[in-house]
Amino acid sequence: MGSGSSSYRPKAIYLDIDGRIQKVVFSKYCNSSDIMDLFCIATGLPRNTTISLLTADDAMVSIDPTMPANSERRCAKNTFDGISQGNCLLSSSTPYKVRPVAVKQLSEKEELIQSVLTQVAEQFSRAFKINELKAEVANHLAVLEKRVELEGLKVVEIEKCKSDIKKMREELVARSSRTSCPCKYSFVDNSKKLTPRRDVPTYPKYLLSPETIEALRKPTFDVWLWEPNEMLSCLEHMYHDLGLVRDFSINPITLRRWLEKFSQMDILILMTAAICHDLDHPGYNNTYQINARTELAVRYNDISPLENHHCAVAFQILAQPECNIFANMQLDEFKQIRQGMITLILATDMARHAEIMDSFKETMENFDYSNEEHMTLLKMILIKCCDISNEVRPMEVAEPWVDCLLEEYFMQSDREKSEGLPVAPFMDRDKVTKATAQIGFIKFVLIPMFETVTKLFPVVEEIMLQPLWESRDHYEELKQMDDALREKTESLTSGHTDPQREGSRDVRKSEDNAILN
Repeated sequence: MGSGSSSYRPKAIYLDIDGRIQKVVFSKYCNSSDIMDLFCIATGLPRNTTISLLTADDAMVSIDPTMPANSERRCAKNTFDGISQGNCLLSSSTPYKVRPVAVKQLSEKEELIQSVLTQVAEQFSRAFKINELKAEVANHLAVLEKRVELEGLKVVEIEKCKSDIKKMREELVARSSRTSCPCKYSFVDNSKKLTPRRDVPTYPKYLLSPETIEALRKPTFDVWLWEPNEMLSCLEHMYHDLGLVRDFSINPITLRRWLEKFSQMDILILMTAAICHDLDHPGYNNTYQINARTELAVRYNDISPLENHHCAVAFQILAQPECNIFANMQLDEFKQIRQGMITLILATDMARHAEIMDSFKETMENFDYSNEEHMTLLKMILIKCCDISNEVRPMEVAEPWVDCLLEEYFMQSDREKSEGLPVAPFMDRDKVTKATAQIGFIKFVLIPMFETVTKLFPVVEEIMLQPLWESRDHYEELKQMDDALREKTESLTSGHTDPQREGSRDVRKSEDNAILN
């Protein structure tokens, strides 16, 4: 048999802490101070607290390795079994109640240790927050990087402005001995054929004469007499003349730089319509885009592919800091301008012509300038008028554009034929003539639209409707001449009928409907 010490087991003491039973286990090698600390920790008291342990009958129990063990539960009061009673007495029966007596004053050494332990705990707490600190530092760095980027853009803009100012000063010095440039031609006598002058300074230093400014406000303005750089000066003046530079705090130098980003025709149409409605036009209409399943049609789900593309290109250019004429506007103002531009650009899709016209006509009986919906429809109609108003201009100005447009139509129809795609009759070079194309468009699109606008603005009848009526009459006369010449030619061929010419007669019936699509 071995000695008793070889079968030693740690002692377990049960404490009653406000009705909660806590078990504390210690070995016989612990001294009274160690056991006292264990009891303090178990009860949630400071380690330097002096406590007393009490039995069920409030007898104090000595706290030392030899203290009597107890049980987790009370012995039943009705137990009279001698053995059971003996066991209850040996184990002191019930858990000991804990009573704090006093808090011991720590010695200087103990206080120092306690302080060190507290600091170590704080350091560990900070170490666990390292990820939060990293995130905070990253956010600060992002803010600083954004600020540096903005400051860098400002520096670039300032340098560009300095360069432009220097060039302007040099031009002013060079022009000191030069007289002001008069208007290139007079609009009083349209019968005179004048040759445009080309000795004007290059954009953006050209100062417009009063005659030119007055000419810009008339529909008879002839763009063919101006070079692209001169047109840019005219367009810049329009922004100033309409008060846009003043009201929206547009940087004049940025405005000049922005205007230079567009081609001559695109800028002309843009400023006439006050929007970027035809930017980066590929020369093939929406019908071709959709039938040919082009990248634009796929991107915009066959919904006004070209107009959506014009919008995107316009705002891509405006997004460049050196071209952003809206840089000084508030966010709400920019959102309003962007939404308005998108609405108007999409309105130029001729597939929506009937829809927009019907909606606008419904407002005519009770048009309200304070009604936002009415005003939006009016702006949509006005931009459509600007978009297709070529025939409002004098014949010598408008007809070259008609030739360009027909050539564009013919190029599309040729490509559609080569690719096996449907061909619109009014675009087919083998069926349509200039006269038949113009008569249908003027009679069924232009005149009805401008007549509707005349109800709101009676002045339109004299300056715009009258030229349209004259243009219609001109092309009807041209068509009569074409018909007479064709009949004469056919009579000379003595019965040899050309099927293509027969087809050109049928196109008159179909093109009136097809032209709106």
